[in-house]
Amino acid sequence: MKPLFITITLAALMAASACHAGESRRLFMDVHELDSVTAAAVADAHARDLAVQDEYGVNFIRYWVDEANARVYCLAESSDAQAISATHAKAHGLVPQNVYEVTGGIEEPASADAKLFMDVHKVGAGKVTPADVAAAHEKDLATQGDFDVHFVNYWVDPRTGDIFCLSEADSADDVIETHRHAHGLISDEIAEVIQGE
Repeated sequence: MKPLFITITLAALMAASACHAGESRRLFMDVHELDSVTAAAVADAHARDLAVQDEYGVNFIRYWVDEANARVYCLAESSDAQAISATHAKAHGLVPQNVYEVTGGIEEPASADAKLFMDVHKVGAGKVTPADVAAAHEKDLATQGDFDVHFVNYWVDPRTGDIFCLSEADSADDVIETHRHAHGLISDEIAEVIQGE
């Protein structure tokens, strides 16, 4: 009987893997709003996510911790938003308040020791397209050297109109001034973040 059980279990696992492999992979940014948070606690929670992500067909890519505002941003690939929330729920119980389906730009290499900032633009539902954000990002890149800022990447959810920009800078003000001079779109939120993978 034991060999039959093992055969069935292996067949089920192979079928589940094939199902996940055949699904369309989409990119998501999920945001956790917490009462308090530390980078060490998020690193532990992320390790738990990685331990169970395959069960849900999720691939967590990287995350950023805003300790000052008790906020965590997670970038992941999945077939749907529900799988991301389910992974977090099983791993540690910290389900995100929002999960955004996003498209991103071309990632620039980041420095190992630079300060990182995540700034968020809340443009509004239906008011921005990925092409709009790509054009604004090009203007940021053309202007960033004037303020010693280095934009690493951006992600946009055109459905909600939320844009997330990751950059290296000495201060949040430098990032804001880059945006102001590049295209005039000022962030609704900006904070220093700690990156993890």
